[in-house]
Amino acid sequence: MPLQRANGVDLYYERTGTGRPIVFLHGVLMGARFFERQQDDLADAYDPIVLDFRGHGRSAQPQTGHTLPTYADDLEAFLAAQGLSEVVLVGWSMGALVGWEYVDRHGTDRLDGFVVVDQQPADLERPDYDYGVFDLAELTDVLELAQTDHHQLAEIFLEDMFHTALSADRRRRLFDEIAQVPPLIKTAILFDQSIRDYREVLSAVDVPTLVVTGRDDALVDPDGVAVVAEKTPEARLEYFEASSHCPFIEEPERFADVLRSFVEEL
Repeated sequence: MPLQRANGVDLYYERTGTGRPIVFLHGVLMGARFFERQQDDLADAYDPIVLDFRGHGRSAQPQTGHTLPTYADDLEAFLAAQGLSEVVLVGWSMGALVGWEYVDRHGTDRLDGFVVVDQQPADLERPDYDYGVFDLAELTDVLELAQTDHHQLAEIFLEDMFHTALSADRRRRLFDEIAQVPPLIKTAILFDQSIRDYREVLSAVDVPTLVVTGRDDALVDPDGVAVVAEKTPEARLEYFEASSHCPFIEEPERFADVLRSFVEEL
């Protein structure tokens, strides 16, 4: 099992190709298995790298460090240990938040491009922000469910993340990925990622950026994702008409084509 010691923890990763590295960062409570199709589709020309954050998937599950700043430091330590530069960073959902935190803490020297998939710069409703996806009471309910029935929380995520129904086998595999995260870690990282606000970081992303969103996204507001493209200096926006929160699973061929086109233009 490939593990990389980074920032004091063992992180699980897979590398399936050669060429320019494309590092995929998964969403909160999810894991590297969500990107299985991209590992296959891109390995002929690139080096797709999938990584489980601490506490997720097959990475170590320490009781501490479940904050976006720590995840961003883990990422920097991983990239350094692997000797990676000229990276295209693909952040899906919370993975995009980690990406913004990474830019804020470590800059863009290792990056050639950034891909934001279905994530707005802040999730919690605020008086000066029109695109919050939940208020404090709703966040409290989610955190309570993570402690009282975290399997039911996984079912809710899977229900909302897809435009069309998954096959029974795919749904079971993705459920197992979410279920691996212990309830204490679920609560810690759900709270931390939900209260962060990266609106002021968007202008610091000084590498070409591709912003992707499912037109039918049931978890985040596509208009809020579009704001990312408006506020990031070198960004363009691509809508996926037949997708909810996972266009790389629901429209994998088009996702691969759009990603390839973006990378080839760098």
